Amino acid sequence: MRSSKSRSRNKSNRNRPSGNIVNRVFDSSGPEGKVRGTPQQIIDKYNQLARDAQLAGDRVATENFQQHAEHYLRMLSEAQREQEAKREEQERQNRERQAERDRERQERMERQERESNGNNQPSTDPGDAPQPDVIEVGGGEDSGLVETPEAKAEEKPKPARKPRRKPTKKAEAEDTPPPSDNPEAAE
Repeated sequence: MRSSKSRSRNKSNRNRPSGNIVNRVFDSSGPEGKVRGTPQQIIDKYNQLARDAQLAGDRVATENFQQHAEHYLRMLSEAQREQEAKREEQERQNRERQAERDRERQERMERQERESNGNNQPSTDPGDAPQPDVIEVGGGEDSGLVETPEAKAEEKPKPARKPRRKPTKKAEAEDTPPPSDNPEAAE
């Protein structure tokens, strides 16, 4: 025998819809036993049983099957409304994202166009900038330019350096002490 706690827990869990109800498989306990399938399959089965009961002349069974079918029809239509609302929300979000991307792309293109047209913005290529006129002055003496040490060095050639002289024997002799005649001093 099961405890009442486990039954109550299971019962509360069964009433919660989970996942995609449209494609979910249900076990329906109807008056003539279990009917298993998706909500649409269960609706079709109960409608068929209601037609059979009506042909048999059993109004009570017909009404009972129709009520079971209506229950699953309501579940199915609510699930479909929820799915439709989710789909519309996703489409709205997608449209907003696309519109934002289009705006950003348009702004980027306008910014690039302004930069390429040079609306008061300096060009990055120095060759595009206006160049000053160069005036050649004849003689080069009176050009008005300041003389630099480099320019002076170019004008005057450097004098050739004199090679170093080798020391003479006389200078070598002066650097070394004279030999002495005293043999004792040598020791």
